Amino acid sequence: MNFKGRNKVTTEFNMSSMTDIVFLLLIFFMLASTLVTTSAIDIILPKASGKTENKKSISVNITEDLTFYIDNKRVTENMLENELINTLSNEEKPTIILRSEKTVPVQYVVTVMDIANRNKFKVVLAVTPN
Repeated sequence: MNFKGRNKVTTEFNMSSMTDIVFLLLIFFMLASTLVTTSAIDIILPKASGKTENKKSISVNITEDLTFYIDNKRVTENMLENELINTLSNEEKPTIILRSEKTVPVQYVVTVMDIANRNKFKVVLAVTPN
């Protein structure tokens, strides 16, 4: 008597379904990569051989109570121009960093800018980024 079973278990793995999935993924990524655009601008920057200079700049602060400070030294509005001239007189490119609180009227900021303009000082307005 021959007792061999009809239902024999095969140990082979059918690769056709696996290759279908691999090809579908390949097609998906090829299509998806063409839809991606880069938003960068390709710029080649020039090279410089010079050193950066540490420029001396002074800070003029105008507080909420309309008090003027030159590098943490309290100054009246009348003495502001003389103090700036004395401080920046020996600088090659004098620079003023102007800091003002939000509530300070514009006329006080314009006063400092006018003093800087008359004396050929460069003014940088310090602001808070959004």
